[in-house]
Amino acid sequence: MATNSRIEWTEATWNPVAGCTILSPGCTNCYAMRMAARLAVMGQDKYAGTTRKTGGRPKWNGIVKIDPSSLDAPRHWKKGRLIFVNSMSDLFHDSVPLAFIKKVFSVMEDTPQHTYQVLTKRAERLEELSKQLPWPTNVWMGVSVESADYIYRIDHLRRTKAKTKFLSLEPLLGPLDDLNLSGIHWAIAGGESGPGARPMPIEWVRSIRDQCIEAEVAFHFKQWGGKNKKKAGRILDGRTWNEWPSTPRRARSKKPASLRTAL
Repeated sequence: MATNSRIEWTEATWNPVAGCTILSPGCTNCYAMRMAARLAVMGQDKYAGTTRKTGGRPKWNGIVKIDPSSLDAPRHWKKGRLIFVNSMSDLFHDSVPLAFIKKVFSVMEDTPQHTYQVLTKRAERLEELSKQLPWPTNVWMGVSVESADYIYRIDHLRRTKAKTKFLSLEPLLGPLDDLNLSGIHWAIAGGESGPGARPMPIEWVRSIRDQCIEAEVAFHFKQWGGKNKKKAGRILDGRTWNEWPSTPRRARSKKPASLRTAL
């Protein structure tokens, strides 16, 4: 767990699951693979054996580990936080039992001082299990869509019972010019970062921003990415875009009090 996350759209991370499987092109340069390999070398058993080295880089090998010992961590965080759930895995991976997913949701339901951001590429399983899960207002559910080939994930998300639904359009690998944003509350866009980062033309980002404005969906631009994402920054057309869902958020945070304010 990290209580001071460097991810621009959250404050903390919580990882009751570790390890994953490459599913689509957006996974190719996933930072979590590199991080898992590092953590394993540092002696964190949870990540040991979850990656293999190929082409000189660590890659997920399909081994997924659940970590019951991490379940109660948010209960000990009294001050409300924005918490990204499973930054190092995917809660809806086929290898994660429904019984364990229910335990994660139970913790989220029992800690209303926090707001949880759950993100998956396994949108089909998300929809399949949705009716068996509680959906308290402090759980935001999102899907990753890196290109037009994966827009169908949004439809699966839309059919869930999540109160707040969001999109992670990152790493953005192609134009998304005709999004159906009905029922969506928030969209995050960003370029790929790290070794081998693929480029992201400005037109792709502008199109998403303009669609969000038209549909009255909060828009958050995370980064341009590239090998040095800090140097590339996150300015789009002369400003940053830090919008947040207008639905109620219970967590207190450093973010603006008005969740729809763009700074």
